[in-house]
Amino acid sequence: MLDGRAEAALKVVRTAAASGMMMETETRLTQLGQAVPVPPSPEAAALETVPNPDPGALYLVRFTCPEFTTLCPITGQPDFAHLVIDYAPDARLVESKSLKLFLASFRNHRGFHEACTLLVGRRLVEAAVPRWLRIGGYWYPRGGIPIDVFWQTGEPPAGLWLPEQGVPPYRGRG
Repeated sequence: MLDGRAEAALKVVRTAAASGMMMETETRLTQLGQAVPVPPSPEAAALETVPNPDPGALYLVRFTCPEFTTLCPITGQPDFAHLVIDYAPDARLVESKSLKLFLASFRNHRGFHEACTLLVGRRLVEAAVPRWLRIGGYWYPRGGIPIDVFWQTGEPPAGLWLPEQGVPPYRGRG
């Protein structure tokens, strides 16, 4: 049973399909409009998608997660990052509540900065099958050294407006 917001979102999708803007695809949203606990691990987290209401348009979607947390795989100490995810959707859009829960599932996950950044990017590509995706993981210092990790699926599509990610390099207190 969906609550009013989830039902309204599905109504928008159905209206867009009926108007010919998109083909209707069955969408099962198990998290939107529901009380859902944070998944115990990234592997257990479900990334849900919805039909793109305008799959023929070339546009960019940006998700920013300035408080991403995970654990060092060696010491178990917390690590913090600012993630910026840009993607050009095709037929599907990433449902944002499921993304929030997926990212929160890393709080008790042990992984190196590089592995966590790539896992986020690859899972999004697997779920939404976008035209293009890039992720910037701007990790705060561990052992005095900040680590930035960047990954993308290939060259961005011609004509895609691609703004800077807007995260300056780490400068410490000065």
